[in-house]
Amino acid sequence: MNTLSILFVLPLLIIFSYLFDAFARRTKFPAVILLMITGIIVRATANAYGYNEFDFIDNLIPVLGTIGLILIVLEGAVELEISREKLPLILKGFLAALFILIANIWALKWIFNFLFQMETNEAILYAIPLSIISSAVAIPSAASLLSKEREFVIYESTFSDILGIMIFNYAIRQFESNQPLIGASPLVSLGLQILGVIVISLAITYVLFRLLQQIHHHVKFFLILALLILVYAFGKLFHLPALVTIFIFGIFLSNVKSLLPQFLLKYLDIEQTEKGFHEFHILTAESTFIVRTFFFLFFGFSIQILDFDSFSPIIYGLIIFLVMLILRYVYLSVTSFKLKPSSLVYMSPRGLISILLFIQLKDVSFINTETSPIDERVLLIVILSSMFIMLLGTLKKSTPNETVLSPEEEIKNELENVPVETHTIPESYSEIDNETLSENETDNP
Repeated sequence: MNTLSILFVLPLLIIFSYLFDAFARRTKFPAVILLMITGIIVRATANAYGYNEFDFIDNLIPVLGTIGLILIVLEGAVELEISREKLPLILKGFLAALFILIANIWALKWIFNFLFQMETNEAILYAIPLSIISSAVAIPSAASLLSKEREFVIYESTFSDILGIMIFNYAIRQFESNQPLIGASPLVSLGLQILGVIVISLAITYVLFRLLQQIHHHVKFFLILALLILVYAFGKLFHLPALVTIFIFGIFLSNVKSLLPQFLLKYLDIEQTEKGFHEFHILTAESTFIVRTFFFLFFGFSIQILDFDSFSPIIYGLIIFLVMLILRYVYLSVTSFKLKPSSLVYMSPRGLISILLFIQLKDVSFINTETSPIDERVLLIVILSSMFIMLLGTLKKSTPNETVLSPEEEIKNELENVPVETHTIPESYSEIDNETLSENETDNP
């Protein structure tokens, strides 16, 4: 493919992604499904015309996925509002993410042991990516839910991402060193490690805040993103949960007044920080959109329809998803959330992080991904199933409340719902002289 062809293809893909996103907002149909389908179609078309050399895709997907992961966690953290009133909902989101994640891992581990005679370590590592909720898909799809339910989905999916990655990296480290997964010593070590990372993250966050205020160059937000990616890379190098740093920075960026101690606030220009926060949020959202677009396009591009030469991957994928759906329904029904579990049951899509961790399994020494029955085809079925059930759930949720009104009825409703405070005299009327007002008051006592 020559340069001119690439210059035609890349902008068209971005335009299609934008149209898919607009379509998703109107229909609640997940845009990532359309992106993956587009990638599959493009790959089939390329194969039909004799283009078969796409080895660079295998190296490009993990890079895009990692950058997308950082941006998605950052964007999700920025969306979180931390306050004393929201602490119960935050705690419920965290507990739901933790317990549902662990329940899914152990249920799938047992299934993989029973159906495929997998070793326990291998079964656990395959179960973790499949059990993580994708915040990149869940958060935009929750826009039609009630306020508390939408916030719950934001908290749960964000915590699911972070906890899932931490458990995955922890499990790999323990298995490769022939250490038990559960034990007093490794769990205490993990806890101390997380505590240390939190302390370091707070220091890094403060330094980045100061840096934001000291940099007067017109380009500074991409510098901050570059530093965050560098922090994540160092964390990965030393096997530390660096994603926690990204999360904490995003949390503090959007809640600096309520979270940062008073003795530190005096060293920061809060007004300037809040002014830059809006610009940084826009940049993060735009960057996430671009990275997510090409990640799911390339993931779909890496899949060939001819690979589905049997029904086994479809059956395996549906069984896995059904088990996870049942566990989620049981948890949300049993726990006293004071939220209707019916709409939240459907909000458990799989996506970017599941794909990214699945790719990392190829680097695990004791796993042979080439012969495993749980492969990319099974993962694709689980992703598509979770998104379609989420679509059905959101449509079911919105249908009863949607009523077709005539234009007259819509205007009437709008007028009835206008708050009293908004019925003020426009500024343009303020020029009316006092004499005219007095005359009107006399005529209309």
